[in-house]
Amino acid sequence: MIERFFLKDYLSFKEVELNLTSGLVVFTGPSGSGKSILMNSILSSFGANSCEANLCESSVTWEIDGGGIDNDDINVFKHIKKEKSRYFINNQSISKKAMNSLASNYARHLSLKDFSDFKNENLLCILDARVQNGSFDIFSLKDEYAKSYLEYKEVKKELQLIEEEQKKIVELKEFATFEIKKIEDINPKVSEDSELLSIKKELSKKEKVLENISEANSIFDYEHYVFNALSSLDIDSSFFSDCMNELRAIMESAQERFCALDEVDVEDILNRIEELGDLKRRYGSVEEALKYKEQKILELQKYENIEITKGDLESRKLKLHKTVQELASKLTKLRGDELKLFRDDLNTYLKELYLRDAQVEIHEAEYGVFGKDEIVLTLNSTELNKVSTGEFNRLRLAILALKSEFMSKNGGILMLDEIDANLSGEESMSVAKVLKQLSKHFQIFVISHQPQLTSMGDQHFLVHKDGDESFVRELKFKERVDEIARIISGDNITNEAKKFAKELLQANK
Repeated sequence: MIERFFLKDYLSFKEVELNLTSGLVVFTGPSGSGKSILMNSILSSFGANSCEANLCESSVTWEIDGGGIDNDDINVFKHIKKEKSRYFINNQSISKKAMNSLASNYARHLSLKDFSDFKNENLLCILDARVQNGSFDIFSLKDEYAKSYLEYKEVKKELQLIEEEQKKIVELKEFATFEIKKIEDINPKVSEDSELLSIKKELSKKEKVLENISEANSIFDYEHYVFNALSSLDIDSSFFSDCMNELRAIMESAQERFCALDEVDVEDILNRIEELGDLKRRYGSVEEALKYKEQKILELQKYENIEITKGDLESRKLKLHKTVQELASKLTKLRGDELKLFRDDLNTYLKELYLRDAQVEIHEAEYGVFGKDEIVLTLNSTELNKVSTGEFNRLRLAILALKSEFMSKNGGILMLDEIDANLSGEESMSVAKVLKQLSKHFQIFVISHQPQLTSMGDQHFLVHKDGDESFVRELKFKERVDEIARIISGDNITNEAKKFAKELLQANK
């Protein structure tokens, strides 16, 4: 519920603070006093509407699920308008769209023709809740059905993919075989390209290196002169001997390595480098080429085993389809048994609301996650998109009332703008009674111009103007009597109107 609402600088409103209770919250006041403007500003605090107020702020008790917003004991939704509109939840900035998406799980504005309450999923849920409240655990059956249906759907999808592959299996096998052979013909080894490039580099400098080694070897012809000199100086020559031995080993090793290149065919090396280069250009690296080859080998094995896989899937599909059919039929039977009571109870509400009877039928539809049932609802054989807005909204109230009968938790917020407009006294009272029942599960905000609905309110606010400024204040019992009497008789309040207003309030207390 909304515990507190604060509004600052919006059209004729300078500042409004409302401390709200649960149940049915009624706003009344003369025409043009700003009731709809106030309702619009509450919606704007949740990003469900737009307004030019400096600040719209609602403090709510519901927990926020998602959006990366941290929950507080009381969560605060805020719309601030300065140069541009900005939206916050618990002082965390959020887009208008994201805020509205979060709030729409809890707050609904019942003004236009919104068909969401008549969606098949919602109607089935109401019907199933009634079955569950009886003697059968339909919820467990629904879970079992949904699990089997989703598994069946997945198996069917896999089978379709295999059948599509089968149509081009020959081409796919030929392509995989060709790709494997192409890589196997080159038969690349990991790091082979690096080794070949190193050999190519050594070949390019072989002649020069051998020439330099030959010239450098002349140093060993003068080695004995150094030993004689060190001996005459009485200096230990072992360091020189070690150095010359190491130098000799380096020269000999290098000469052997470069002479061994005589056996290497330069043309073969260059051709091999070119082959590996083509492979790298296509696959990125030798490693990726080898990985691709293994992938194609697995694909080839899959193509060769596809008949076995297809057979297994077909067997699973048949078994699952049978299970889905059996479980869906059980759901249909349980729903069909409950449908008459559902229709009778709905029409009881409709009679209270002075509406024609509704026809409710279960039609067979395509299998879906809720079964194969589609609930078709018409009002005196008239499709819902063709009934008047007033009838539509009262029918929607009846559906909500049916739903609320088995609700175990708070249903959030409902906002209704003059739902009793243009109704007779009896019709208005019927709407008020249904809203009063709904208010056990919803916090309901309603603008009313009728005494019947106004008298039912758990909380009553008067919206009025003084000059060009609008004000809102909560009314106590005596003030409510006066306001309801004004609604009945106009500005010239009669004693009869006050008496009737007091009787209404006492009767609904």
